[in-house]
Amino acid sequence: MTRWLVKTEPSECSIADFAAADNQTIPWDGVRNYQARNFLAQMQEGDEVLVYHSSCKRIGIAGIVRVVRSAYPDPSQFDPDSPYHDSKSTPEKPRWQAVDLAYVRTLPHLLPLDTIKAMPGLDGFPLIRRGNRLSVMPVTDEQWHILLANA
Repeated sequence: MTRWLVKTEPSECSIADFAAADNQTIPWDGVRNYQARNFLAQMQEGDEVLVYHSSCKRIGIAGIVRVVRSAYPDPSQFDPDSPYHDSKSTPEKPRWQAVDLAYVRTLPHLLPLDTIKAMPGLDGFPLIRRGNRLSVMPVTDEQWHILLANA
């Protein structure tokens, strides 16, 4: 099993949205960064994922979801009415991937970015690297345990 972190704006998709969704499952689509797309393509059923709320008043890790469907062609790339439409992508050669994520739990309290930055043992954690704007990133087992021990 691999572990991941996904960033989301809570106004678009929050941990509460996962908890309230049908079957508590949401397709994770609309990712339009090649490196993040490559990480989505590596996700497998059963992988655990931290949900990080960004671009909001209280940023930080809010909960945990699990991959319930591994990578498949992101349907929004083919929809001309979608803000994620990609006219260069075809069903024969899709450029973008999606995964389905299901709610596991909400953390007892949000784990803020400032707290994460101050935690020992997270020096190589991509989330706290300056200039890292990826919306999907891997989390090592050690990083996962450090984060959740402080949640």
